[in-house]
Amino acid sequence: MPHIPSAPSTAVEVLTFEEALRPHAESEVYDRETWLYVPDFYADYRYILGTRGKNPLITLGVNPSTAAPGALDNTLKSVQRIAAFNGFDSFVMFNVYAQRATSPDDMDRALNPLLHAENLKALRWLLERSERPVLWAAWGAVIEKRRYLPGCVADFLALGEEYGATWVQAGSPSKKGHPHHPLYLKKDSVVYPFDVKGYLESLGG
Repeated sequence: MPHIPSAPSTAVEVLTFEEALRPHAESEVYDRETWLYVPDFYADYRYILGTRGKNPLITLGVNPSTAAPGALDNTLKSVQRIAAFNGFDSFVMFNVYAQRATSPDDMDRALNPLLHAENLKALRWLLERSERPVLWAAWGAVIEKRRYLPGCVADFLALGEEYGATWVQAGSPSKKGHPHHPLYLKKDSVVYPFDVKGYLESLGG
């Protein structure tokens, strides 16, 4: 079933990232030694979904859909395969915006500053635990769906610079220069450098 937000994210209870890291009574059942899942229950938002490791491929989509530990959608399966092919010991699906919506058309019309701030904390947490942080720009043309999304990426860029993060892409960019979405990439796709600063400048950001 697709996920349609029950309300704008400003109208639902959103745990801070610190609160979301804790185990919860309504937690789904999964192997916590293998999986990262924050929060650990299904909600209208998701900060992190991935596997544990010291050298993860941190993948940046636009926003989460319905995937959960052991129930990956086709996009996440592609991410997992490409991470393994490129020598990463794990993968993390992160997102420019943390609100769940199978269709990006259902995302918040305006930025929720609280949700974005907590999403930044989640990214910092990931970067702190990565030996050589690599951020895979994998949002495709969907980045055009909301005007606030490039600004979120700019904040991620600034945060990544604190940790010496490397930015990569995979596949051919679109005619407008957007990095390729993982869904239709081959499993042996190679990641290569992505000029995120130049990209944001081309968007006027």
